[in-house]
Amino acid sequence: MKKFTFLDYYHNEVQLAFEKDPFSETPGHVWVVCRYQNQWLLTLHPRRGIEFPGGKVEPGEMADRAAIREVWEETGGKVARLYQVGQYKVHGKAETVIKNIYYAEIKEIKKKANYMETKGPVVLQTLPKDFKSNTDYSFIMKDEVLPRTMMYLEEEGFVTNS
Repeated sequence: MKKFTFLDYYHNEVQLAFEKDPFSETPGHVWVVCRYQNQWLLTLHPRRGIEFPGGKVEPGEMADRAAIREVWEETGGKVARLYQVGQYKVHGKAETVIKNIYYAEIKEIKKKANYMETKGPVVLQTLPKDFKSNTDYSFIMKDEVLPRTMMYLEEEGFVTNS
């Protein structure tokens, strides 16, 4: 069991664990690290910047279904395989948010007329080494969740040399 505590981009306390449902069996949010043809599939949010897809779990929806839906809505990506790899809890000033972290293998990307609240897919061969100073990327990419998730995915054999 791997658990970590740190501060996020906005100095909120974050608890991160690479196990199934350590904070809630019914999280309100999902975040999906996506691979498509040995590349990274992200989305461009018009206000926040480039980020991995994710969002809220709808009432009555299971978190894994929400992850698949969010990938489709924000990127046009069709999920071939989905793995829950962890969960994190953000103790925000106004609310506490719990998000499942998924790793998804994408079988295809379909061009869509509407990508919901995003500007559609962003496919990258490699991820930048320093997200914190790169203004193209969302705050969601700038705390310890992403690097620790990438290390976990490498250790578990999901990806090599992220």
